[in-house]
Amino acid sequence: MRFDRGCDSVAGVAGPISTSPDVTLRFAGDDDWPAMRRLAATCFGSFRDAETTAVWRSMAARDGVVIACDGADLVGMALPLDLELTVPGGKLLRAAGITWVAVAPTHRRRGVLRAMFVELHNWITRAGYPIAALLASEATIYSRFGYGPATDEISVSVDRRGAEMHSSVPRMGGVRVVDPVTHRDQLADIYERWRRRTPGGLHTPAALWDEVLADRESARRGGSPLFALLHADGFVMYRTHVAETKSVEVTKFTAVTPDAHIALWQTLLGLDLMTSITADIHPGDPLRYLLADPRRMRTVNTEDALWLRIIDIPAVLEARSYLHEVTAVLDVSDDELGGGGRYLLSISDGRARCVPSDAPADVRLDLSILGSIYLGAHRPSVFAAAHRLQCPDPQLLRGLDLAFGSEVPAELGFGF
Repeated sequence: MRFDRGCDSVAGVAGPISTSPDVTLRFAGDDDWPAMRRLAATCFGSFRDAETTAVWRSMAARDGVVIACDGADLVGMALPLDLELTVPGGKLLRAAGITWVAVAPTHRRRGVLRAMFVELHNWITRAGYPIAALLASEATIYSRFGYGPATDEISVSVDRRGAEMHSSVPRMGGVRVVDPVTHRDQLADIYERWRRRTPGGLHTPAALWDEVLADRESARRGGSPLFALLHADGFVMYRTHVAETKSVEVTKFTAVTPDAHIALWQTLLGLDLMTSITADIHPGDPLRYLLADPRRMRTVNTEDALWLRIIDIPAVLEARSYLHEVTAVLDVSDDELGGGGRYLLSISDGRARCVPSDAPADVRLDLSILGSIYLGAHRPSVFAAAHRLQCPDPQLLRGLDLAFGSEVPAELGFGF
């Protein structure tokens, strides 16, 4: 992009980050949010409720929202949320959650996205976030910026009419039908217990619980108001849909223990008038093995969920726990945004030490691959088989597979 002039001024906003005859980048001010909401509606196909926008705005990292302007027109934006991410072993990391990434259809393929991402990630580094995260609307865009898919979601549909639990599965009980608003504190407590043990879990601020339980008509997509099932160690929130047949759409399934998981599914399968149940599960979910006839569960879609870019490689690699001892020199490339580097990774007794190194590399990989294997959902050996990770030592590669595993399967805490 060419740079030589600024946007219209906004009170209280720092000067332009960079300027051009066509487009200027700067940080957003209060007066920019109506235009940002309109740009989001243009790019994503619908207007978000003003109250919902206010919730996400309250979660935004202050003074870090990058926008692009063409004269008085806002034509691009990228918004970082202030999040807290759980990693294997239960440690919590500050994370910049990137959302509302949009470029107006009038300004595509002019380098606007790349320019915004350069400035945004410079800000993220200065702000001290060790890791950044996003959900990718298009999978081909973000790997070049060092983001890798770190969790997966499987959408399933269960034919409830013929589905029964396997005869060896005990009847658990302990589930109640409740009003989710009345039992908000219990739902929040269970979710907090779940997210503190689950890689990919995210802290849910009070304002976001308010938004979920507000149960706005725009969030229902033709479904009923929210129903809730409550167990001491788990909960389900779901909607029903009535068309030619009646069906259940699970919007949130949280189980801290295996027994709670079983009890909640036993209750869902007991919704007699419903023909099917749809839900998003993780690849390690035991639901298929709970059913007497696993064919009653059909996979509808499999899709990446949380994407990670590691900003501070030593800090992030030292934060999680590991399942195997390994010593290796990692050469991490990051061509687009200039991160990466060469590091000696030493793992012993479940903990890692990571320091810069000039030694010959044992493993070569892109920063996006490091993001993908970080939570344990993807194995280094799979990327090696695809020639996207180079490790000529098969024993070391097996050790990396074991080391980067996770005893608790990684899941996305919530969509942002």
